[in-house]
Amino acid sequence: MLNTIVRGVVAALLGLAFAGPVAADERRLPVPAVTIRAGEVIRDDMITERAFASNLLGVALFIDGRPTLVGRMARRTLLPGQPIPTNAVEDPWAVARGATVKVIVEESGLSIVTYGSAMQSGAVGALIPVRNTDTGVVIRGIVQPDGTIKVVDG
Repeated sequence: MLNTIVRGVVAALLGLAFAGPVAADERRLPVPAVTIRAGEVIRDDMITERAFASNLLGVALFIDGRPTLVGRMARRTLLPGQPIPTNAVEDPWAVARGATVKVIVEESGLSIVTYGSAMQSGAVGALIPVRNTDTGVVIRGIVQPDGTIKVVDG
């Protein structure tokens, strides 16, 4: 009986010891103020902040600053009040899958321009496959800021 009482007191003291620091030690993380759908570009007015306990499992895997979110695109639906995982956002696409794009090949001062169909979406700087509309050959190129594709492997 005494052993049970001692265990109960120890458990209560441990609970009090850990309850105080958790409440005082918290992190503020950006969270959606509204539901953000996949493919939607995140605006500043869509984000608010919420406090989370620092010992929240996986807190290091969540975005911790508003500037990291604004102007980026949601890869999946983001729910209001929930922390946003780092892999849930990406740079907005400059080229959409299936879009007709201008393909540029430059070598030794020679520039060849043709058109192709993007086989996947991509942000600026992404390496994506493009199917040449004239020949059907699949080539790879880097998405440029103006939406053109610069071929990297002739």
